[in-house]
Amino acid sequence: MLQRAVDSIGVGDISSGPIMLVLLPGLDGTDVFFRPLLAVLSERITPLVVQFPSSTANGYQDLLGLTRHALVAVQRCYVLGWSFSGPLALMLAAAEPEKVRGVILASSFVRPPRRLFALLRWASVTPLIWLFRAIKRIPVWLSRASNDRLRRDKTETWERVSAKMIASRIRTLLAVDARPLLRTCPCPVLCVAGQDDQVVPHHNVEEMANVRASLHVLTIAGGHFAIYTNPSEIAAAIEQFMLDKE
Repeated sequence: MLQRAVDSIGVGDISSGPIMLVLLPGLDGTDVFFRPLLAVLSERITPLVVQFPSSTANGYQDLLGLTRHALVAVQRCYVLGWSFSGPLALMLAAAEPEKVRGVILASSFVRPPRRLFALLRWASVTPLIWLFRAIKRIPVWLSRASNDRLRRDKTETWERVSAKMIASRIRTLLAVDARPLLRTCPCPVLCVAGQDDQVVPHHNVEEMANVRASLHVLTIAGGHFAIYTNPSEIAAAIEQFMLDKE
């Protein structure tokens, strides 16, 4: 099922809005980590978050079909793909060249972000992912108060998205190669990276810049969750990128 983060805005309203920004989430597939960004976006931008199903097929082609269906009534838009969804944003731009005016890749990649991970694709199974997620919860619980925003939001995603679904999406991203899509993307592309990103290291940005000479690259303070921890800076970059193309 596809859901909108801004429920008060219908598809018909969106298509006539000032500038539309479609946001495609990370591995969790929810709107949770977009909320700080949504709170600081300019009123000139109309956001639409496409949330991924918590069951059924979640391969890139499946999600492309769902996303295109969600945008049937949209005339033009910009698309932000965070992390897992970077390749999906490029796929959407290729499939809807008349509709997508620009692509923003946030903390993302065009190939598996660490080459070793691709070799360990066999380990992306539900029991191991469940164990890995459980281990990651410990420092969050121990180092942050119960009312801490990051702790609450991570807990929400853990409760909403199963280890089985995360494992499925990990296997999907470990098999992707979106370099041809980036090279031939019919619209401008902005790459925003966190300067301390340990999940998607900087060599991914270098690879994308080598693939597409016209790539706009911006590095902002923060790690892989810079879009969540540093929303004002990325919001300003997004707005400038979009307004420059209008």
